[in-house]
Amino acid sequence: YIRLKTVLDAAFDQAAHGKGQARHSTGQDFADQPMQAISRLIGSHHGLIYQAMKKAQESTRMESGPAIAELLGAIVYLAGAVIYLEDDQQ
Repeated sequence: YIRLKTVLDAAFDQAAHGKGQARHSTGQDFADQPMQAISRLIGSHHGLIYQAMKKAQESTRMESGPAIAELLGAIVYLAGAVIYLEDDQQ
């Protein structure tokens, strides 16, 4: 499971310190960023699933490095969907 942890850590790093942080965070916690606020407004995690699917599909047209970055982004959107569903249960 070490390689799985490495991939998940890379997705975290991309969201917290890389492109995700630069484009989507204005200092908020991950669970309060626009992806969650918009999902709460529409009452669904479907947009998060769409974004993950879009990123996964886009990765099929890229070289390995950029494709990996897109797939890490997809993982982050799926994590956002999990957070939405967990919060929705409360």
